[in-house]
Amino acid sequence: MHDYLAPVFAQYPLNVARAEGVWLITPEGRRVLDLYGGHAVAALGYGHKGWIQALTHQAQTVSFQSNAVPMDVRLRAAARLVKFSQLPFESVFFVNSGAEANENALKMAFTMTGREEVIALEQGWHGRTAGAAALSWGAAGKWYGFPRTPFDVKFIPRDQLAGLAGITEKTAAVIAEPVQGVGGAYDVGAQFLQALRKRCDETGTVLIFDEVQCGMGRTGYPFGANLYGVMPDMITTAKALGNGFPCSALLMSAKVAKAVKLDALGTTFGAGPMACAVIEAVIDAIENEQLLENVRRVGDYIRQTCIVGPVVGHQGAGFLTGLKTNVPAKLVQKALLEHDILTGTSGDPNVLRLLPPFVLKESDVDVLSRALAALSF
Repeated sequence: MHDYLAPVFAQYPLNVARAEGVWLITPEGRRVLDLYGGHAVAALGYGHKGWIQALTHQAQTVSFQSNAVPMDVRLRAAARLVKFSQLPFESVFFVNSGAEANENALKMAFTMTGREEVIALEQGWHGRTAGAAALSWGAAGKWYGFPRTPFDVKFIPRDQLAGLAGITEKTAAVIAEPVQGVGGAYDVGAQFLQALRKRCDETGTVLIFDEVQCGMGRTGYPFGANLYGVMPDMITTAKALGNGFPCSALLMSAKVAKAVKLDALGTTFGAGPMACAVIEAVIDAIENEQLLENVRRVGDYIRQTCIVGPVVGHQGAGFLTGLKTNVPAKLVQKALLEHDILTGTSGDPNVLRLLPPFVLKESDVDVLSRALAALSF
């Protein structure tokens, strides 16, 4: 069969026909432990009954309608998400992807401040659209593609408090991942984030937490903001939010929500009823199945048992874990796949990234630790 797909993605040597729980199954029946989670998307694993039922019911009831038409399912999803956050957010704007959520967060920051500069952290990743990509570390020299950035961009170190002096009264927004994903499952940490909040307050700068990858329970808490005790002005989230159904959200504090005017933001497919139904289902599962507790417990177990073989350390939080390797991580990833375990790499060549479904068990981690112990390079 001719392959009409644009050749823009490197392909793993793995053909997935179906999946169940935390396992991927090939057409030949090979079972592969999924510790990559579709790039942090498959929060509930595969075949979750509540998620399937919610999506099926909504598809049968009304699959889509314009945002100009009020629907209770939208109101419920927004209310559930704010309650789940356990943070004093005032408003939610639903869109379709993490990059789109980040673009709208930036737009609100520019609207509120009238400034033209945005600061991001080195090694961070925020998406592939013009604004989000402009703030993704390394994009300009590798794949950005646009002739110019839509605003002024500066980067500051992710681990040096002195770099916060670069945030000034000219800075509209700072965007940061509390736990960087592509940057190596790197834990930015409470001290840095608290100092970042303080500096933004001093300069009137809007603070955006990009929790597209680390949010919705992946750290073992609703958001990294909860884990580190820092309240941003906005949080963007996606990936685990829909468990595979495309959706994202921008959560806004009262200060930001006050600046939203009629027609200031817009979307066709964002807040679609099926998306809102699965958002409710994901939150239901996380809360009713005690998945935050599971992420914390099993995440600790990973750190206790998987520093073996080529793994010499760890970083990150919860189920956004970076295993530090003494050989290139891509070699470890390749070897693990030969042992029927799928993992990810990162922007750090010596960090193997784990993004498993929240339903992962200790017995699944034992499969990984045994495989790592058996590796030799």
